[in-house]
Amino acid sequence: MTDAVLFDARDDGVAIITINRPDSRNALSREVREGLRAAWDRFEGDAALRIAILTGAGDKAFCAGGDLKEMVETGMKVPPRDMFPLPYDSIELSKPTIAAVNGHAFAGGWMIAQACDLCVASTNAKFAITEVKVGRGSPWAAPLIHMIPQRIMMEIMLTGKPIDAQRAYEIGLVNRLAEPGAALEAALELAHEVLDGAPLSVKAARETVMLATEMGRSAALQAARAAHELTYRSDDAQEGPRAFAEKRKPEWKGR
Repeated sequence: MTDAVLFDARDDGVAIITINRPDSRNALSREVREGLRAAWDRFEGDAALRIAILTGAGDKAFCAGGDLKEMVETGMKVPPRDMFPLPYDSIELSKPTIAAVNGHAFAGGWMIAQACDLCVASTNAKFAITEVKVGRGSPWAAPLIHMIPQRIMMEIMLTGKPIDAQRAYEIGLVNRLAEPGAALEAALELAHEVLDGAPLSVKAARETVMLATEMGRSAALQAARAAHELTYRSDDAQEGPRAFAEKRKPEWKGR
């Protein structure tokens, strides 16, 4: 790990990953990319960490996107497939993630926020897919069609114009809004709500959502049943109803 990306492994099962380059608007420089790759690997490998929050340092930018100066200096054409460490894409993750967007999320910043399972944004945040403004491309935006309506996606990508956090919330890109400076706090609240659930049930639920975006109805139902098999057969599947009947909080074992 470097100081370009900070990693906070909390005792409550939450990992907070912070892009720590506010002077460059937390752009995805090589140093930041390497730091993010190491951070995601550390999160996935630590069994005590059940959910991660990705955010940016400062109050102006979550992430301004790729380093355009680097692209000019290297003469970059098509970016290497593994250039950006994207959760569930170029980075293999099995646990849920939340983006805490505390400022501008432009281009690659939108990309990494979109890649997370959930998104909380401060009311002063803005989102934009700006690649048309600089002659670059945004193939990574393809899964966005599962999150927002087609015509809205078309306008965002064709114009490159930003939308504010309220609009992002209205179209379904953002789960929750927070006051300026409170995005991380709101993301922690959401994380704890996820952590209240049985670990195997949360894992299977996440897999079900992703299966549903990849398959037709019948295939998704069949795959989801298989994904829940371990959950139904777990000790926690007995503990949950027992705790409910005994009017107490369940004690999850994750097995």
